[in-house]
Amino acid sequence: MERAKTDVWVGLFVLLGAAAILFLALRAANLTSLSLSSSYPLTARFDNIGGLKPKAAVKSAGVVVGRVESIEFDDKSFQASVQMAMQSRYTFPKDSSLKILTSGLLGEQYIGIEAGADEKNLAAGDTITTTQSAVVLENLIGQFLYNKASDGPAAPAAKK
Repeated sequence: MERAKTDVWVGLFVLLGAAAILFLALRAANLTSLSLSSSYPLTARFDNIGGLKPKAAVKSAGVVVGRVESIEFDDKSFQASVQMAMQSRYTFPKDSSLKILTSGLLGEQYIGIEAGADEKNLAAGDTITTTQSAVVLENLIGQFLYNKASDGPAAPAAKK
């Protein structure tokens, strides 16, 4: 009898541990914010999305207002087409702009939305064309090295 009671407690402890590991895995994959609230779709076009991934956050003033649903390549405009699901309780003016930002120096990328001043709001299915692409660290380093190489060798310091 005592052994069976111990086995039940050990089993519950193992299940609790497995649930905690599952929660941490979902949290690390950015999947814990599954919401049942209604949303409306928006599309944006970017020249370069960097490391942006589906399920990435769409933030305004640091608050998550939507999620990236999917990312596709448009072979006619040669741009990335990003479909987003915005929470219905948040509306933004039609002239709002989007940027791809990074959390910290090397953190995950997300879309930042800056509200415009238009009186009309974005509606379901609208496409946002005022976008700023991701800053790619490799491109910045390459530009820096190219500029340094084009400057030529540094002049030696004059001796007195």
